[in-house]
Amino acid sequence: MNPFMKISQVMRLAYKKHILIPAFNVAYLPMLKPISDALSECNTIGIIEVSRPDIMNFGAKSIEAVAAEYEKFANEKFCFLHLDHVPVIDENFTDVDWEQWIKNGIELGYDSVMIDGSRLSFEENIRITATVVEMAHRNGVCVEAELGSVLGHENKKLPPYEEIFEKKIGFTQPEEAKIFVEKTNVDWLSVSVGSIHGAISGAAKNQKKICARIDIKHLAEINQKTSIPLVLHGGSGIQVDCIKEAIKNGITKINIGTEIRQAYEQVMESDQKIAEKMVKKAVMGIIDSYQIYNSADVLLT
Repeated sequence: MNPFMKISQVMRLAYKKHILIPAFNVAYLPMLKPISDALSECNTIGIIEVSRPDIMNFGAKSIEAVAAEYEKFANEKFCFLHLDHVPVIDENFTDVDWEQWIKNGIELGYDSVMIDGSRLSFEENIRITATVVEMAHRNGVCVEAELGSVLGHENKKLPPYEEIFEKKIGFTQPEEAKIFVEKTNVDWLSVSVGSIHGAISGAAKNQKKICARIDIKHLAEINQKTSIPLVLHGGSGIQVDCIKEAIKNGITKINIGTEIRQAYEQVMESDQKIAEKMVKKAVMGIIDSYQIYNSADVLLT
């Protein structure tokens, strides 16, 4: 657990001040140190996270392995550790032992955990999320949940992106978001407002990601109804100006996976050190794009 600060306090302050907290997925264990080094050198607060797909489809190995790597290399003045995307039903539409994953994350000292009940009914998503919130809050751990469906992880072909955006396929409904937050007491909420996950299987995982955008008006309605930090999954590839507008309308945490994973994979087999440098360069580029250098000076006061 981070000895310098509480993730709940930092997220609420970032939400209030419209400051982005970038969250970087560790798809391979050697990516963790360069992510932390970049945050430290830029004096920027960020989140290091690992998802179940990172473990099942890439080289993160296990949540225990990531926690151990974090303990060895992370500068906890600038970063938190988050257990990302624990689904109740995964992208293959099979049941997951989500309760054991969440318990393990809490016991290992993760600062926050995410339960993804987005493939459940609205009522069942509320029930399971509320259960996780109770488990986590007893141990001082924050909870992220998902309402709506950020597409891209499913092992099937997506509709054309323009169709997804125009028809608002999978979008989070503002009134449902209000009810969900009230009934679960979740700390922050992942919403679907136009972003797309990068592919995690097949040939598509190496392809350039779809250039998505955000429905700012729809996002603003959700923000007005919930008044908690909102999370954007599938943040890689969205235009910076669009992200900046989203931050003004409630987005506080953005998950970035595909961009830094592909930077690492390009050279990981030929030169490990260069691969790590590529990750660090990519992270610093993201920090520069969103102009969040020295965010620690504001968020740690």
